[in-house]
Amino acid sequence: MWFRLVDRDRRLLALLSEHKVLTTNQIAAVEFLSVRRAQDRLRHLRELGVVFAFRASYLRGGTSQTRYALGYLGARLIAAQRAERPPAPTAYTESLERLALWPKLDHQLGVNDFFCALAAHRNPARLREEGRDGEVSGLTQWWSEKRCTEFFWKYLGGGRETRLRPDGYGCWEESARVVRFFLEHDTGTESLAKATGKIDDYAAFPTDTFGVLLFSVHSARREIALRAALRRALAGGDPGFVIATAARDGNTFGHSDGPAGPVWGLWTPQGGDSVPRRYRLAELPQRGPSVEHSASNTDQPLNEAAFDRMDPEMSRRINAPQPEPADPADFADDDDDLDDVTLYDDADDDDVYRAPAAPARPDARRARWAA
Repeated sequence: MWFRLVDRDRRLLALLSEHKVLTTNQIAAVEFLSVRRAQDRLRHLRELGVVFAFRASYLRGGTSQTRYALGYLGARLIAAQRAERPPAPTAYTESLERLALWPKLDHQLGVNDFFCALAAHRNPARLREEGRDGEVSGLTQWWSEKRCTEFFWKYLGGGRETRLRPDGYGCWEESARVVRFFLEHDTGTESLAKATGKIDDYAAFPTDTFGVLLFSVHSARREIALRAALRRALAGGDPGFVIATAARDGNTFGHSDGPAGPVWGLWTPQGGDSVPRRYRLAELPQRGPSVEHSASNTDQPLNEAAFDRMDPEMSRRINAPQPEPADPADFADDDDDLDDVTLYDDADDDDVYRAPAAPARPDARRARWAA
């Protein structure tokens, strides 16, 4: 069966294994020239049994767009590729049923929509059409929440630890700039106190060593409220890392470049609640390790810039003593001075290393399908 699949199919199975569920439009954005072509190929993959398709029915009639998960045969193929024990048929069928009813399904689809919008900029089919086949730029790392939780943790001593649980972690490369980021995807269903409470975990971890923190919220009104809540929660103090916010309504994510476009507003302790200027994702401060690209492969698509989780340098960065936060007085209170505070405050070039040439193997355990 594996040899009946083309590289595009294999990349799709790897993405579904890692990120649980994708819609037709998301898959089309990442791998196809049109939704119609994606539908035709997905229909064939469904008939082969390598993907599982389902929809949600609405109370007032109609259904959602088709969602796709890894089918049982697809899960067996991924297990064989990774030299793992295949899942039991009954247990796997039950996991798919739980996925369809998963309370966090819409949230997960929103997170995946964010990353798929970034991945669309390096769609292999479009690159071939434009004569840029093999070009590696744009989204070069996409880690799921599960993978982040397993890696981004630090032992604090005395039986205490801090563990980050971002909705995803990514690396964006554009115009010779490399911006690594943690994503918090806010749907407005949780209180602002809970959203800002996550800052304590990021502050206890060397977040600035690995990337900036992005808050993607559902509306401009929510964004203003979040920025005000952050200012109150931190009481004018410096969290020790860069924070940027954006709203997913027509005024910001409506840009043709989506989340890669000029939609991000930098948050500073002394800044106002409104956003005086929007920056492209690539214009945000560069943070995190600089990693030589690994070869593109179907085993770990969209992860050429991913660092090796077993690299001792990563452990050193996590366990290194954290610097004291800057005094709030060091931050500009004039919106016109935001450039001096952020865009040119990139990490020093000396803080660069080269990861081992061999890419990390994916996690040996099968992804859980439901919380």
